[in-house]
Amino acid sequence: MISRYTLPEMGRVWSDAHKYELWSRVETLVLAAHARAGTVPASSVEPVRRARPPTPEAVAAAEAVTDHDVIAFLTAWADNTTPREAAAYVHFGMTSSDLLDTALAIQLTEATDLLLAKASTLVAVLRDHALAHRGTLRVGRTHGIHAEPDVWGHRVADFAFAMARSRDRLQRAREAVAVGKLSGPVGTYSNIDPAIEAEVMPALGLRPACVASQVVFRDGISEWVSALAVIASVCEAIALEVRHGQRTEVRELAEPFGRGQKGSSAMPHKKNPIRSERICGLARVVRAQVTPVMEGMPLWHERDISHSSVERVALPDAAITTDYLLALTTGLVEGLAVDTARMRANLELTGGLIYTSAVLLELVRTGMSREDAYSLVQDAAMDTWDTGTPFRTTLRELAAARGQQIDDRRLDEVCRPERYIERLGGVFDSLQRLS
Repeated sequence: MISRYTLPEMGRVWSDAHKYELWSRVETLVLAAHARAGTVPASSVEPVRRARPPTPEAVAAAEAVTDHDVIAFLTAWADNTTPREAAAYVHFGMTSSDLLDTALAIQLTEATDLLLAKASTLVAVLRDHALAHRGTLRVGRTHGIHAEPDVWGHRVADFAFAMARSRDRLQRAREAVAVGKLSGPVGTYSNIDPAIEAEVMPALGLRPACVASQVVFRDGISEWVSALAVIASVCEAIALEVRHGQRTEVRELAEPFGRGQKGSSAMPHKKNPIRSERICGLARVVRAQVTPVMEGMPLWHERDISHSSVERVALPDAAITTDYLLALTTGLVEGLAVDTARMRANLELTGGLIYTSAVLLELVRTGMSREDAYSLVQDAAMDTWDTGTPFRTTLRELAAARGQQIDDRRLDEVCRPERYIERLGGVFDSLQRLS
C-alpha cells in the first residue's frame, strides 16, 4: 500500500526489516529447541542469537544471485554470524514454508491486534454518538424516499452494533490465523521431530497446524481477509450515510472542515465529503483481496507457490487499508456535525406523508377494511405529492367526499413524530451496555 494510506505501526508490521526480525526469531527458537534435544551442537545457539537480523538491502543483494528469498536471507544472516560456522545449523530440518508460514502467522496476529484496538475505539465512538442523539428526530428513508419518523441515534446504533460484530468476527479470525508449522518438506516431519514444533509454536504465540502439507492450508487466512472486508464495508456504510446527509438538498450532516481546508480548486464555496468518499473508495481495495486470497486454497498437490505472490500484495494491503479506514472513520464520527434543526425541517418536508402508515392503521381500527383504508390514504397521499397540499387536508377532503368520518383528535395523536420512536428504549439500553 502506498505511504499516503499507511499508518506507522501497521506499516512496520509489514516492513521487510520486521519480517527479517521475525524470521530470525523463528529460526533462533528452532535452533535452540534442536540444541536442547541434542540434534545440533549447543555451541551454535549463542552465536546465532547474537547475530543481527540482516538488512533488507543485504537480503536483496543476495537474492539477486540466488533468486530465492529464504536462501538469500539465510546467507545474509550467516554473514552477520560469528563464527560463521554456527550458521550451518540454522534452518535444520526445515523447509522454506516452515519459516514463511510461521512468520506470516505472527505478522497476521500482530496486525490483527492493532485492528482490534482500532475497531473497539470506533465501536465506542459510534455508541457514544448514538446515545447523544437518541432523541434527535429525523426522517427515516427507504429507497432514498421519506418513509417514517426516526431518530439519528437509531441509525448510528445500527452501525455501532455492526462494527462490534465485525470486531468480534475478526477476533475469531485471529484464532484461525495463529497457526504455524515446522514439519518439513510436504509436512511429513521427515527431518524434524514433531516435538520441536510443539515446543516452538507456543513461544511464538501460535499453535501447530493440526495437519499441514508443505504449507498451512489457506482457509484461515481466507477467513481473516474476509473479516477485514466486512469491517471495511461497515466503514463504507457509515461513510455513505454521511455522504448522503451532506448533499446540499439534504444538509443534515457534515464532515469536519478544518481552518485552512479547501474544498475545490475552482469553487471556493465547496465543502465536500472527501473523507467519506475516500472511505468508500478504499473499502473496495480491501474487498478486492478476498477472492485472490481464497484462490490460494487449491494448490497443486502438496504445494505450489501461486498463493505466495498474491499474499505478498493482498495481505499487507488488506491490513494496512483496513487500519487506515478504521482510523479515518473514527475521526469522521468524532468530528461529525449534526444539524438537528435541518433534520426536523426535512421531517416536515412532505407535508405529513410520513404519517400514512399510522393513519392507515387508525382507519382500520375504526372498522374500515384494509383495502378501503389503503385506497383512501394512498389517493390522499398522491394528491399531496401532486399539489403540495398538506396530507391531512387532502385526507380530510377525500374522506368527506367518500362519506368517511375522520377523528381529528386521533389524527393529532397518530401524526405526532415522537410516537414513532417510543419503543426504541430497549435498543438504547442495549447500546449502553455495548463495549
